Amino acid sequence: MNQVVLGVDPGSLNTGFGVISAEGDRLTPLAHGRISLPSRSPLEVRLCQIYDRLKELILEYRPHTLALEEIFLAANVKTAFTLGQVRGVVLLAATQALLPVHLYPPLVVKKAVVGYGRASKSQVKLMVEKLLGLRVTNHHAADALAVGVCHLFQHRLLKYYS
Repeated sequence: MNQVVLGVDPGSLNTGFGVISAEGDRLTPLAHGRISLPSRSPLEVRLCQIYDRLKELILEYRPHTLALEEIFLAANVKTAFTLGQVRGVVLLAATQALLPVHLYPPLVVKKAVVGYGRASKSQVKLMVEKLLGLRVTNHHAADALAVGVCHLFQHRLLKYYS
């Protein structure tokens, strides 16, 4: 059965997305990129733009699930609150579309994709490119694709051991 996942790497200025289809052991990238937002726009406008773009992606690709990277410990409180608001918008878009949401910590994503939980962004990008057979131009999209791949790997293992 064909499984489509929308992976999201939340960010207030750049939110990465990646749509991947899986059929058996074959992974096929359908779309990837980033939602880039001007830093001078008020946060509420940026949140609306993230929500609108995610809704478009959901309508276009009809994913079965959304995989989201969990928020890591941010450098400061303001950043943590802002990322929490972005995450809330992502969760809202998924919930309104009746998509199940699966959360993965960055260490789990890196271990699933690279085999090492403390892998660098460049290592994650390289492995995503190799696994999916494509060239990714930015680390936001690579991180989103990585969380999608992580979900598909986790989902396959759960089915295998069930």
